Amino acid sequence: MTKRILITDPIDEEGIKILKKYFDVDVKTELKEDEIVKIIKNYDALIVRSATKVTKKIIDASNLKVIGRAGTGLDNIDVEAAKAKGIAVLNSPIGNVVSVAELVFGMMISLSRNLIKANISMKSGKWEKKGLMGNELYGKTLGIIGLGRIGKEVAKIALAFGMHVIAYDPFIKEVENVKLVSLDELLEKSDFITIHVPLTDETKNLIGKNEIEKMKKGVKIINTSRGGIINEDTLYDALVSGKIAGAALDVFENEPPFGTKSEKLLNLDNVIVTPHIGASTHEAQRKCGIEIAENILKFFGNK
Repeated sequence: MTKRILITDPIDEEGIKILKKYFDVDVKTELKEDEIVKIIKNYDALIVRSATKVTKKIIDASNLKVIGRAGTGLDNIDVEAAKAKGIAVLNSPIGNVVSVAELVFGMMISLSRNLIKANISMKSGKWEKKGLMGNELYGKTLGIIGLGRIGKEVAKIALAFGMHVIAYDPFIKEVENVKLVSLDELLEKSDFITIHVPLTDETKNLIGKNEIEKMKKGVKIINTSRGGIINEDTLYDALVSGKIAGAALDVFENEPPFGTKSEKLLNLDNVIVTPHIGASTHEAQRKCGIEIAENILKFFGNK
C-alpha cells in the first residue's frame, strides 16, 4: 500500500514533487491542533516547518512512522512523545545554513553602521552624518556561542571580514582559525556575540544577569537561533543602561511578540528586530524542502 504523507506548513514545490513520485501527498496548511488530530491517523508521515506545533495530543492520535521538520530546530515537535511511540523525527539541518549566517552579518553591519537609523532619518528629510558615526567589523572580536553548521558558517564569514573569532561549544574540540574558549572568557572578550544553539532546558536563559555583567560595556548581541536563550528582561535593562550597545533579534520568547512581554524590546532605538526570517530566502526554502523530502525517502527505503 502506498504511504500517505501530510504536509501542514508550506514547503518548496520541488520537495513536494519529489515526494509525489513515491507517496500520496496531501498539503493542508493552517490547520488547528484539533483539525490535525481528526485526520492524522490516516497518514504515515507528517511534514512541518515552524508554524505547526506537533503536540503529544497529535502524536497520540496518530499512526505515524516519521515526523519531518523542514528546518533545523525541533522545538515545535514533542520529541519525547514521538520517541515514546516509536516515531522517528527527522529534520533538514543543512538547507538554511547560509541564509541564517548571511542574516547575522546583515544585522552586524546594520548595528555597526547605524543603517536602520540612517535610512529612517534620510526618509524623514534629515541629513544627520554626525549622529551616525559607526565602527568597522575589521579587527573586532566575534564570540560565537554554538559551533554547529551555522556557527561554523558565521565563523568563516567573520574571518573573511578580518575579525578575530572565538567560540564556546562544549561539544566541539577543534575548528580551524577559531579559538575555543570558556563561556566566561567569550563574554569578557567579545565585541560582538552571536548565538547559535537550540532551545533546551540547558540553554534556556543561558544569557542572564550574571552573564551580561561579565560582558564588555558596549558589546553588541545578535540572536537568530531561538527566543528564550537570552533572558529578555535582563537584555532590556542592559540595552537601556548602555551596558549592551545594541541588539539584533530575529527570534523572541513569544512569537509574534506583540501584546506580550517581549514587545518592549521593539520600542528601543538600539534594537533591530525581524520576524524570524533567518531561513526566509528562496534558496533556503528550496534546499530545506528538497532535503526533508529526500530524508523521508531514505527513511521509507525509496532512495
